[in-house]
Amino acid sequence: MRRRRLYGKKKKNKLHYKDLTCEHPLPALPMNYTSEAPFYYYEASEDEKQNDFELYSEICIMNQEHFFVRGCVEIPVLNEEDPFIWNIWVSLSEENFHRMINLWESDEREHEPPYFGWFSVSIPGYPETLNLKTNVHTRPVGTRPLIELEPTDHPLAIEQREGITLERIKDIQKQLGLPIKKPRQPQTVLVFYLYGMRFAP
Repeated sequence: MRRRRLYGKKKKNKLHYKDLTCEHPLPALPMNYTSEAPFYYYEASEDEKQNDFELYSEICIMNQEHFFVRGCVEIPVLNEEDPFIWNIWVSLSEENFHRMINLWESDEREHEPPYFGWFSVSIPGYPETLNLKTNVHTRPVGTRPLIELEPTDHPLAIEQREGITLERIKDIQKQLGLPIKKPRQPQTVLVFYLYGMRFAP
């Protein structure tokens, strides 16, 4: 179906609660963590997950009235070329969501003004990130939106503005409970299981 081609495959059955994953070759640190679904999906019962959610790889609709899109919080890494990225979900108004979908495969999407969105993932190791205010910037076709946090004194917003060090990325890895591998040891996928819980700082 065209719909699934646009948004990615719909996720079926259980996700095994897999929430944060990363893929990065050693000896480099993991630089990309991904949330598999909005926070509210993990609070739902199995019946609710099956009946109330349309979950695809890039969008999610809850009860036909709450609309989510996946995007990237990119954080500069001091003295490094590539950013550290949280791939997370934000909620959009119904109007902006449908506007984004209508332009999903159009080059015109690059000229869209940012959409307002609510942060819809609870990231461990920070004060609560759920419902932080964001601006959602659409980018070229095939590229996830850039999520810009409201410039507040929240640590995640400060990190996005000012950047982080490699030592901070090591701290994040430790907080997520991911093993620190020795150099040259093969690495494929690191998985962090959240089980849909809220995490205190």
